[in-house]
Amino acid sequence: MSENTPQYVIAIDQGTTSSRAIVFDHDGNIVSVGQLEHEQIFPRAGWVEHDPEEIWTNVREVVGTALSKANLTRHDIAAVGITNQRETAVVWDKTTGKPVYNAIVWQDTRTQPIVNELAAEGGLDRFKDKTGLPLATYFSGTKIKWILDNVEGAREKAERGDLLFGNTDSWVIWNLTGGTNGGVHVTDVTNASRTLFMDLETLQWDDEILGIFGVPRSMMPEIKSSSEVYGTVAGSQLLRETPVAGILGDQQAATFGQAAFGKGAAKNTYGTGCFLIFNTGEEIVKSENGLITTVAYKLGDAAPVYALEGSIAVTGSLVQWLRDNLGMINSAPEIEQLAEKVEDNGGVYIVPAFSGLFAPYWRSDARGAIVGLTRFVNRNHIARAALEATAFQTREVLDAVNADSGVPLTELRVDGGMVANDALMQFQADILGVDVVRPEVIETTSLGAAYAAGLAVGYWNDTDELGRNWNEDKRWTPQMDQAEQDRQMRQWKKAVTKTFDWVDDDVK
Repeated sequence: MSENTPQYVIAIDQGTTSSRAIVFDHDGNIVSVGQLEHEQIFPRAGWVEHDPEEIWTNVREVVGTALSKANLTRHDIAAVGITNQRETAVVWDKTTGKPVYNAIVWQDTRTQPIVNELAAEGGLDRFKDKTGLPLATYFSGTKIKWILDNVEGAREKAERGDLLFGNTDSWVIWNLTGGTNGGVHVTDVTNASRTLFMDLETLQWDDEILGIFGVPRSMMPEIKSSSEVYGTVAGSQLLRETPVAGILGDQQAATFGQAAFGKGAAKNTYGTGCFLIFNTGEEIVKSENGLITTVAYKLGDAAPVYALEGSIAVTGSLVQWLRDNLGMINSAPEIEQLAEKVEDNGGVYIVPAFSGLFAPYWRSDARGAIVGLTRFVNRNHIARAALEATAFQTREVLDAVNADSGVPLTELRVDGGMVANDALMQFQADILGVDVVRPEVIETTSLGAAYAAGLAVGYWNDTDELGRNWNEDKRWTPQMDQAEQDRQMRQWKKAVTKTFDWVDDDVK
């Protein structure tokens, strides 16, 4: 690259708890970061919302922070990549630019009656052949229907063609590229594959399913690849005229950032929830074991790459719950200090089914449980059990991946905030029986979005070049014997069954 060529790529990561902007250099190293948390809104039990306008304000601010920290201007930036919390639904008025309701977050369970109604004909797998997804409150589709059914005037506006829908990638890009003044209304195949509305074969919205949900086609963003120029940043913004050139849902972005490009490669991201993605190449693999089939990425005109995914709703947010709701710790890192004070969990297992159970069970009637309590147990045991819950859930998902793919995984690449926790990563290796590997750059979600954008504008040439950027930082090797591994898993599975059938029709 010459001196006048932009030297950096910026990624906007619109996540569940915060929005970040990260500037990367050509080697995939972090140059600077801007980050702001946004409010978590809980109007009722099971309801989780975000304010889309607060998110957009924060996105603009973190971009400014990241640029100013590195003393950069828009002329130094080759492209903008977007990654985002998936399935979190925003519906807004295209004439005013205002949301008609708060964003309904992926963890939200209010749409269970809609799921039940749609499953009455054809069961929970009614749309799975086409979409790869079971009917569940998790995905965007039921959330859009809820907004149209429950927000006054929304359905009429939608029928008139005045409302737009998007996961938070579409909301951010529409605003970045001009909003009411010519904003681009797009999404990529990875986000589209999380709505319940996209046909995995054609990569287009399915009119029949949209009709069943009662969602007008005019609301839906145009589906694009994960790596192409969608538009440029508009108006007086700091990044004006910079191409917006990559979109990947957060878990797919992390897979891309981990350079898991080959069939059989896998990664697990430890964040608010935990998400294991297994690359199945250009083949659509239908899960028989409770996983979902999703699009891993699509680069420009190239064929799409598919994946199996195991989604776990609550991992890092269990630690947040112990901090914020129970006051057991003051900061998240304390959980490891407590856990290391005891040799084992004292017989305690925590099943954090706060939003029901996701993969591989898909039980919306489940609720969280702490089991195995005795007078011997103290808060150190509970802290350890909280960490172990993440590892146990990952093991169950990995067992399902191995059963579906027929190719046993030999090592697991990991990323996300919790991978700084040595005790957890060692226990994860122990309970899986395979090596767990952490890369040097653990911000792989943002890195994946940067890679997708950089590829689209020629900043990087190909995925081989990206693969050479990946470097191992630390590896954990299993130390637990098979008998103990089997005993622990048996106890865990017993604990999981105690959470089933908790929600009755009259439970609020």
